[in-house]
Amino acid sequence: MAKKDYYEVLGLQKGASEDEIKKAFRKFAIKYHPDKNKGDKESEEKFKEINEAYQILSDPQKKSNYDQYGTADFNGAGPGAGQGAGDFDFSDLGDIFGSFFGGGFSQQGGGRRRNGPERGNDMEYTITLSFEEAVFGVEKEISITRSENCEKCSGTGAKAGTSPKTCDKCHGTGEIRVQRNTPLGSFVTQATCDKCGGKGKIITDPCTSCHGTGTVRKNRKITVKIPAGVDTGNVIPLRGHGEHGKNNGPSGDLYINLRVGPSKIFKREGFDIYIDTHLSFAKAALGIEIKVPTVDGDVKYTIPTGTQPGTRFRLKGKGVPRVNGSGRGDQYVRVIVDVPKTLNDKQKDALKLFMEASGETTEEEKKSFYDKLKHGFK
Repeated sequence: MAKKDYYEVLGLQKGASEDEIKKAFRKFAIKYHPDKNKGDKESEEKFKEINEAYQILSDPQKKSNYDQYGTADFNGAGPGAGQGAGDFDFSDLGDIFGSFFGGGFSQQGGGRRRNGPERGNDMEYTITLSFEEAVFGVEKEISITRSENCEKCSGTGAKAGTSPKTCDKCHGTGEIRVQRNTPLGSFVTQATCDKCGGKGKIITDPCTSCHGTGTVRKNRKITVKIPAGVDTGNVIPLRGHGEHGKNNGPSGDLYINLRVGPSKIFKREGFDIYIDTHLSFAKAALGIEIKVPTVDGDVKYTIPTGTQPGTRFRLKGKGVPRVNGSGRGDQYVRVIVDVPKTLNDKQKDALKLFMEASGETTEEEKKSFYDKLKHGFK
């Protein structure tokens, strides 16, 4: 079998630095970790391969030997000196992943001890805000149900006055090592201890409140401070407000997803606000002072003489506050000139006078039309 190029396995050039090796290993380890690819044999083999490469390239002596001689030691034993050529010990992954992820992965395929500190699960909650609440910020009280450590047994799962006993089969690790001999070598794997169920301890007298689990479900009210300027899709992380960890592990986080309802008046794009204002033909032609609604209240604005339909004016600083920043967006006002669909006699006479003053008459338009029609017949 051809020797593997460990640099190529990690997507690196020969002579890569220690920091580059760590970053590459972290990226591929997350991608191919068995916890994320359960039942995928190809990912499992790839995971073994990148772990093998990392064990060599992260060790200065082994890396030096590999760079110079193409092997990790002078005896040609290759990766994992001290094991057979086909040996692979899944337990080696625990130390590696502990240094990278703080024991965040389960022991399936390597990671933390099963009975070690375990971080609590993250939680999500969605809050719907009105348009105005999103613009100016607001405080919301929410109610969540989460797993918490049982107060009666302090999270041990054992009845008050008693304590769990260390499993005598796995000696508290929650796992047992199984060695298999194959034509390709000896494989050492780890399996869940069948006596304690992977907990590393046995509870003979369980707590009456949590029934031995060490956790209980509780409702909690939490006040969420939502800053001004948020929008749909924004997420507010509340660190440590998720479910409690096990075996003194840290709590998970609570992520607040925000949804913002529409406004009946305004349209928002980023931190800018848009609005339409309707004017009659006369007001647009003569100019007029109008009241424009903004999120801060009505403001006066002078429409200049001869304003054309579709003209857009800017109200600086009347938009949405920038989240955790300085300043605000702007508000844009688009002018829509309304043309009346019906006219009374007085309005018609007034418009005729206007047309005459402008050098236009309806009779000339009619005459011109008939002249063109006659010319067409000729």
